[in-house]
Formats: sequence, C-alpha cells, structure tokens
Amino acid sequence: MKDLPKRIMIADDDPGIVDAVEMILDLHGYEVSSTYNGNDVLELDDQLPDLLLLDIWMSGCDGRTICKALKANDDTRHMPVLMLSASTDIKGSAMEAGADDFLAKPFEMKELVNKINNLLQEQRSMA
Repeated sequence: MKDLPKRIMIADDDPGIVDAVEMILDLHGYEVSSTYNGNDVLELDDQLPDLLLLDIWMSGCDGRTICKALKANDDTRHMPVLMLSASTDIKGSAMEAGADDFLAKPFEMKELVNKINNLLQEQRSMA
C-alpha cells in the first residue's frame, strides 16, 4: 500500500512566500494548503496537517500565541510546527512558544525542505 502524501499547511500573510513555498512543496510531493490568517489554524478540526509552517508576524495575530495554543491542545500538540520569521533574533521566543524548529526569512528552499523532511521523520519515528 502506497503512503498518502504528507499534508502541510502554510500560515503566512505574505502571498509571495505562500505561492513560492506551495509550488516547491507540491513539486516534492506534499499536499499543501495555506491561509493568510493564522487564527484559521486554531479552527481546524479533522483536517489537521501533518506539519505546520507558521509565520511569527502576521497581521492580526502572533504566531507564537497560536503555537502555544496548538501545543497546549491534546489534539494538536503532536503536530510539528516550523516557525518562520524575517527577524532572526526571535528564534528563542519561537522555541519557547513550543516550535519544533525555526527558519529565518529569506531562506533557501532546499533548507526548508530539509527541515520539513527531518521534522516529519522525527514524527514518524515517535509514532
């Protein structure tokens, strides 16, 4: 039986980043969804992604608050969260919020894909 493609959600309010990342991840065989509003992530019920790419600074919400809420919820705490930010000095607060990894913008797509693969591999080995 063939494994289903892993589902990745992108929560970022920059359409350029969302479009580029969607395209790259699609080429790597991932099923990709996106939102420009991070609060949408908290409203997901049975459509949880296997991994979340979460921007820290989005209009109207702070990705760290969203990450804390996800990690405090039994249904979503296992979901890897890779936080993104144009501010490199914010990595510490992203990790304190429960992020599984951090990537500073701008980033190389190869580095993004490697981090995603590593997080999904870690999740698979914990299951």
